[in-house]
Amino acid sequence: MIKMTIAKNREVKADEYADLRKALTMIAGKWKLEILWLLYHRTHRFGELLRTIPGVTQHMLTRQLRELEADGLVTRKVFAEVPPRVEYSMTEATKALEPTIKSLMEWWQKFGKAES
Repeated sequence: MIKMTIAKNREVKADEYADLRKALTMIAGKWKLEILWLLYHRTHRFGELLRTIPGVTQHMLTRQLRELEADGLVTRKVFAEVPPRVEYSMTEATKALEPTIKSLMEWWQKFGKAES
């Protein structure tokens, strides 16, 4: 098995590193974790997400939601109404990410605030 040296006296198996990269690619994006956190709490319509996330543009929100849907982290439900209504909700994979997101928030509260 190929090993990669990450730091002095510390090696990581290449396949473990590849798995980490794949996982990070799914949730990487300026708005993705915020979207997932909001959807963890309840289903949202597109406009609600757009108003709730400060600084996100309509184009970027659409892009991030499409990527999350393609990766199986978000479900999109379209209602045949006029005007059209679209709702986004979490999947089981999103539910499983909740402890990870909470841990990240706890890490920030402990270490990040001192830096800012």
